[in-house]
Amino acid sequence: MSTAPSLAAEEAPQPAAPEPKTRGPWAALRPLVLRLHFYAGVFVAPFLLVAAVTGLLYAASFPAEKLLYAHEMTVPVGDAKLPISRQVDAARKAHPAGTVSAVRPSPEDDASTRVMLSGVEGVGATHTLAVFVDPYTGEVRGALEQYGSTGALPLRTWIDEFHRDLHLGENGRLYSELAASWLWVIAGGGVALWFSRRRAQRKVRGVTGRRRTLGLHGAVGVWAAAGFFFLSATGLTWSAYAGAHIDELRTSLGQATPSVSAAASGGDHAGHDAASRAGGDGAHGVGLDKVLAAARAEGLGDPVEIVPPADASSAYVVKQVQRSWPEKQDAVAVDPASGEVTDTLRFADHPLLAKLTRYGIDLHTGVLFGLANQIALMLLALALILLIVWGYRMWWQRGRGGAFGRPIPRGAWAQVPPYVLVPLMAAVAVVGYLVPLLGIPLAGFLVVDVVLGELAHRRDRRTSVA
Repeated sequence: MSTAPSLAAEEAPQPAAPEPKTRGPWAALRPLVLRLHFYAGVFVAPFLLVAAVTGLLYAASFPAEKLLYAHEMTVPVGDAKLPISRQVDAARKAHPAGTVSAVRPSPEDDASTRVMLSGVEGVGATHTLAVFVDPYTGEVRGALEQYGSTGALPLRTWIDEFHRDLHLGENGRLYSELAASWLWVIAGGGVALWFSRRRAQRKVRGVTGRRRTLGLHGAVGVWAAAGFFFLSATGLTWSAYAGAHIDELRTSLGQATPSVSAAASGGDHAGHDAASRAGGDGAHGVGLDKVLAAARAEGLGDPVEIVPPADASSAYVVKQVQRSWPEKQDAVAVDPASGEVTDTLRFADHPLLAKLTRYGIDLHTGVLFGLANQIALMLLALALILLIVWGYRMWWQRGRGGAFGRPIPRGAWAQVPPYVLVPLMAAVAVVGYLVPLLGIPLAGFLVVDVVLGELAHRRDRRTSVA
């Protein structure tokens, strides 16, 4: 029997081949996003890991600080608090060195008063020595080095500086800015890649190996992405380079954070007279008690900080320092000669972007909503740590034939349509300029990728010729 096909079969009409589907912009962009996600994950992840671990420690330092320094920070509740001037006198008697740079009266019944001294030997120029005074008895309960507007004590200060600059000074700040600059890019790319996968490929249950790792990595990343975007944006607001651009933009829009005018109203002679009677105890002119009473009359409730005049032509500044919700950030200036309020600044009158910046920073640092805020930050830090570990595990699992984590194939950018690629490159250039620690490494990735691609191309060509 012949096995040749019959004529009828040969002449039978064949079904038309399906027309190829038009590739959408995302189909062309997806390999490019995947390759960027891979490069950033491999090379930026170590910086993110350090930021996540130190951020986790910082969030945990708030409750730890309250336990470790409970003796200094808390006092037995008494009958009546002493005038603030007598509390400052007690602090100066115990610690006569330096000058009073600020005073924070006891904000709660069981809280001590803090008298901050600057210029004390052995205390850093940007730090102060906080002397803790019992507001009921005038007893000095101890003295600790303090840093920042939130009144961080030694434990939290050390962790804060480690998180910010690894104790390397201004140059060390580049690590944290690099991490903040790339966190939103990595998170956004991961979310886009996750939702572009078919639903069946996102499953975690019932799968093993690299697919399970990928499922865990993607699921946790999607749930935590909003938090990562927030941490990245708020972290950049006080970074060295991107932060400067943000400040310039806010200033140009009239959205800079205002400050109360500390100019005394009594003229040069009155200011000089007040200063001539002032010593290192902070008692300029009418004194701390009348200044605090004037601020109270303007509605400034606890917690407040009193800042003595900086020079002979300056006034006292009394400002609220509550960073927890609801924020209390009102401030007044009080003339040291007359005790009259010369300027008032209400937080309600701050520009919108100034308020949002204040809220964002306080939420980022874990003070806006107290313990709940700190727990949320710890969970975000833990999620980032897990994502980095899973990411490197996927890189290991992706290796074939002894290769350790093969990279995503090159050439993805060439498949992107010009009408998408050109605006995308323009947007990347603008963002790269505004966020230089995103733009510079990205340019470096591209250069390295092009060089490696050219070397691979030449190697393959030599192999084919041989």
